[in-house]
Amino acid sequence: MFELKYHTPFEWTEGVLADFDTFLQDHAAAEKKASGMAMSMLSHYPDRRKLVRAMTDLALEEMIHFKQVLKLLMERDVSLGNDQKDPYIKQIRAVFRNGRDEFLMDRLLVAGVIEARGHERFSLVAEALPAGKEKEFYVAIAKSEEKHKNLFVELAYEYFDKQEVDTRLEEILIAEAEICKNIPFTAALH
Repeated sequence: MFELKYHTPFEWTEGVLADFDTFLQDHAAAEKKASGMAMSMLSHYPDRRKLVRAMTDLALEEMIHFKQVLKLLMERDVSLGNDQKDPYIKQIRAVFRNGRDEFLMDRLLVAGVIEARGHERFSLVAEALPAGKEKEFYVAIAKSEEKHKNLFVELAYEYFDKQEVDTRLEEILIAEAEICKNIPFTAALH
């Protein structure tokens, strides 16, 4: 449906694999926050029936992913860890515009771009991991993120003019690429 403007280099993946326990802790936090975001959206827009149904399903799916990552952490005897502030999320949220409709469109499109970034990076992790349960998990997670990326854009098309959505999506993709270029690589999803 759309392509990211910045492509994560392999050096990011090397950092993740070098500190995989920390990456798993960050991944668990990201899934938990994604579920909360879906619940927040359906609470703020109860009159948007398609959005409410989609966000209900998404919240449940993200919590299942959280539980799966938590299981990987426990198998490695690693604690859940404290949630950390995510500089990527903080910076990309700064693109939100004011106004009920503008804010909703931006929330949907930014969520789609975040899911697209998750798809790209989880795919990189899946490619780099040796054969086994963790690799299979990250292949499945990457596919799920790709589906979510498209879901958010489809919801934007449901509620807003397609050309306006496409124009705004392009602006957000450009902003997101700049954010990614300037954030140092760590053993974190973003």
